[in-house]
Amino acid sequence: MKKIFTLLVLSIALNTYAQTLKSPSEFLGYELGTEFSRHHEVVGYYKYLALVAPENVKLITYGKTNERRLLQLAYVSSAENLANLEEIRKEHLKNTTGTGTNDKAIVWLSYNVHGNESVSTEASMKTIYSLLTDKKEYLKNTIVIIDPCINPDGRDRYVNWYNQNKNTPNQVDPNSVEHHEGWLSGRSNHYMFDLNRDWAWLTQVESQQRLKIFNQWLPHVHVDFHEQGVDNPYYFAPAAEPYHEVITDFQREFQETIGRNHAKYFDAKGWFYFTKEVFDLLYPSYGDTYPMYNGSIGMTYEQGGSGRAGLGIITKNGDTLTLQERIDHHFTTGLSTVEVAARNTQRLNSEFKKFYQQKNFTYKDYVLNGDVDKIRALSSLLNKHEIAYHQGTNSTVKGFGYQTNRQTSLKSNENSLVVSTNQPKGTMVKVLFEPAAKLSDSLTYDITAWSLPYAYGLDAVASTNTVSKQNFMDQPITTKVTSNAYAHVTDWNSMYDARFLAELLQKGIKIRAAHHSFTLNGKSFERGSLIITKTDNEQVADFETTLQEVATKHYKSLEAVNTGFVDGGKDFGSSAVRMIKKPKVAVFNGKPSSTLQFGEVWHFFEQQLNYPVTILNEAYFKNIDLDAYDVLILPNGRYNSYLDETTMAELKDWVKAGGKLIAMGGALKSLTGSNGFGLKIKELEKETEATSPTPSHAIERERMKNAITGAIFKTRVDNSNPLAYGYGNSYFTLKLGTDSYDYLKQGNAVYLEKDATPVSGFAGTNAQKKLGNTLVFGNQNYGRGQVIYMVDNPLFRGFWENGKLFFANALFMVD
Repeated sequence: MKKIFTLLVLSIALNTYAQTLKSPSEFLGYELGTEFSRHHEVVGYYKYLALVAPENVKLITYGKTNERRLLQLAYVSSAENLANLEEIRKEHLKNTTGTGTNDKAIVWLSYNVHGNESVSTEASMKTIYSLLTDKKEYLKNTIVIIDPCINPDGRDRYVNWYNQNKNTPNQVDPNSVEHHEGWLSGRSNHYMFDLNRDWAWLTQVESQQRLKIFNQWLPHVHVDFHEQGVDNPYYFAPAAEPYHEVITDFQREFQETIGRNHAKYFDAKGWFYFTKEVFDLLYPSYGDTYPMYNGSIGMTYEQGGSGRAGLGIITKNGDTLTLQERIDHHFTTGLSTVEVAARNTQRLNSEFKKFYQQKNFTYKDYVLNGDVDKIRALSSLLNKHEIAYHQGTNSTVKGFGYQTNRQTSLKSNENSLVVSTNQPKGTMVKVLFEPAAKLSDSLTYDITAWSLPYAYGLDAVASTNTVSKQNFMDQPITTKVTSNAYAHVTDWNSMYDARFLAELLQKGIKIRAAHHSFTLNGKSFERGSLIITKTDNEQVADFETTLQEVATKHYKSLEAVNTGFVDGGKDFGSSAVRMIKKPKVAVFNGKPSSTLQFGEVWHFFEQQLNYPVTILNEAYFKNIDLDAYDVLILPNGRYNSYLDETTMAELKDWVKAGGKLIAMGGALKSLTGSNGFGLKIKELEKETEATSPTPSHAIERERMKNAITGAIFKTRVDNSNPLAYGYGNSYFTLKLGTDSYDYLKQGNAVYLEKDATPVSGFAGTNAQKKLGNTLVFGNQNYGRGQVIYMVDNPLFRGFWENGKLFFANALFMVD
């Protein structure tokens, strides 16, 4: 009886709380929009709502960030819907197979993917409060899923910086320091990755954990809340061209429906906005396109502000833009979105079901051959997206060949990977695997090429016919270290091999690399093959046990040999079989460098290669004794003014003495000229000037002739160069700009030949002329050291898998 009475009292108390629900301002202790809320305060408010209104709010933790901040989702709906949440979810997912009878709309609102676009998290609190109070009618037939902060690490970085630097009261003068965020901005996550470019590639923990839940729901509508420049009016759907061709007429139409509803509210307030400009729907890894390709109505909303705006700032028009105004705008579009969805539940469900009906795509199956490690890496990505794949059979497949860029045939076998468009995720398969995305407009917001067979370095055919395939039977590699063997030998082809090597080096095991191919025991081993001898490791305790454990961990098959006398090639005692040094690596960071590329390098070492790296900041870099390091990496950036004559002389002396300098992207420019290392920028003959001036309205398109928007080019590879060990005689590079350099006198590991044209993606006519006979990756001897040039970025966004071995080669193979 006492227990029943206690539950009754608790029930009455919770109902009372629900009736007098605290607003964000009441809970936080300050008027919303007059301060920036830290992440733990936002988490606290959502926990409070879930506690006092459990019949309408269910809060889950779906993960943690690199800095251990919570990632949370709030499910908001009517009491009846929330009580049947799992049944609604399952019935909704049945629509992907055409059998569902769901009558609820699923709306997912994602806030603050860019940390210093900080208004949206504040707006999320106002939005959920309104849904629980004055807009509860929207919840009768709608499930609203709210992610209050996709990027807590970046957001707290910004909020903490702003609170430390703002005036009291805040200063609206744009010149004040509170409007000038530093080099390490809050936009990106811990590893300085742009999470709004990571939906498809899933390189970051935030993306990986979020997508698990996203795939459990596949919402009808998904909104990604952003901010843009201070002086821009609000942007909402419909989006700009180009639209990817897979986007349906209904998806286009419903964007328009939602946009017109927003416009109704903005017009009533006299607020300015724009649509159908700038933000297109092509690149598949955005928070609007990725949901689109999974059947949602995906949209980006952009409020003027970002990291410059602070709590208030004077715009170029002389108006003062406040945080409270920015909140109101995102609050309005958020509620408007839910309102439209609530009014259109039947159509959203019927069209979602249609989206998942089998489509008559040109290519029915994609068949991929290649190194087993690369197949394994791609399979891992497909698993995360819940994309089905199969094993090939012994057959000949005809279709479009990725290597040849024309119709060809490919021999399929049991090691081939077959990915079909005839599956629920078939649209996503087409988008990720198609050889070239169809462009309705060359003016795009991001890269225009990303095809996974190129990104993973696999030979592939896109077939217009359904090919023979079978259920995939993963055959685990069995690794057996043979006691007292003279040596164990293994190949060098992938990042699995690089991780294997990196871990062994850190465990004190000595490894040699073959710098010539050889044959032994009837098997062929290419340049870069790893040789681990018993004699080199006599002083290593538990050598064989350690080797066994590390090989198993990294799926490495080892060939035990009882002699160093090879059947063909160079014996193990030859100078062509050299010890791999355990390098001490440093990477530069700070204002001269790109935050994004520094982050890519940092993430590569800590999360992909698992090898230690020291970060040297610009503030004290010139006081560092570089002799403590074997390798120095200069990420993309502008170093010309930073690397003054004295610093450059010291850097050159360090290389001469045996140092290894790896320069990436824009960093190469600082190494040219009389004070550099001899690298030469490609010079073009001046063209005859235009006979008539370009009209103003055509200037932007005229500029596109000189641009490359993320296009894929086929390059030539000298795989006898240690920088290119593990590669064939060609490589598909993702080119992001027009910087071009002449061939080196020697050491051209990867290069473009004359008349280079993209196999996929957009490159302007003038831009293409600059690329003929130019360097992509190369290395140059300088004294006893090496300078390694990376014109293109092999680590771009962490997803160009086939480029990463070049970076590992630069660290371990080039000596």
